[in-house]
Amino acid sequence: MPFPPGGTTDYVTRLVAAELGKSLGQTVVVENRPGAGTVIGVDNVAKSAPDGYSFVTVANSFCVNQTLVKKLPYDSVKDLRPVALMGLSEHVLATHPGSGLKTVADIQAQYKAGKPLSYASFGNGTSAHLAGEMLKTALNAPNIVHVPYKGQAPALADLLGGQVSMMFGNWPEFRGHVGSGKLVAIGMATAQRSQYAPDIPTLAEQGAKVESNSWNGMLAPAGVPDDIVQRVNAAVNQALKAPMVAEALNKGGIADKSGTPAQFGAFIQSEIARYAQVIRQAGITQEG
Repeated sequence: MPFPPGGTTDYVTRLVAAELGKSLGQTVVVENRPGAGTVIGVDNVAKSAPDGYSFVTVANSFCVNQTLVKKLPYDSVKDLRPVALMGLSEHVLATHPGSGLKTVADIQAQYKAGKPLSYASFGNGTSAHLAGEMLKTALNAPNIVHVPYKGQAPALADLLGGQVSMMFGNWPEFRGHVGSGKLVAIGMATAQRSQYAPDIPTLAEQGAKVESNSWNGMLAPAGVPDDIVQRVNAAVNQALKAPMVAEALNKGGIADKSGTPAQFGAFIQSEIARYAQVIRQAGITQEG
């Protein structure tokens, strides 16, 4: 687990791991090894023995790093192989009630009026950062300021305090604040209206085509045999359908994305290409 405890990927991984232990007849240990934007934990597994006992769960940053990190110690495609995509959390663009922003049109009006606008993110190169850059491109608003934080929690704290104008964040962590009125949902960064928030319009409906989310999935070292990958993939898919896990995911607003290793591999390739285009267009670097 290349993230600290407590995040969405950690939550989904631990739910799945508990069920994996039952179906595989093995003790499954989740070890948090964060650092360097997930590079440390991913590199550790990429260089592990391909014996089927070491796996890593990754998120969007895995695909971002292939373009963003200049000297990546592993090759995202050659040194690791896809096992299973697990869950996906949709992003919402939200703001503080005192910001005067309720719609995309409000953002455009404030920008044209020369009022300062900023957006927070989980950190440089994160999905929330790239979503903000997509929004700037969609609105032709290059001077909206990016304010990076070390994780979603501190960024959300400042959004709740009104220190930043807006932020893309995971719907599971934002929906309570939206429901209580502490935050205003400007729009969902989804292609169609979300099943978890059907009353909130998409950004695309309002003229800003931005699709963003946070997903998580499992990888193995490249040399792990096909039969092991297929067995673990089947066990992960079975775990996602287990009543306790399915209920927890649905309650948390996390979509079950079970499928084959090949489907996850194609998804990874498309995400690497998608993020590479955003990174190059926006001129994003590791330094910020």
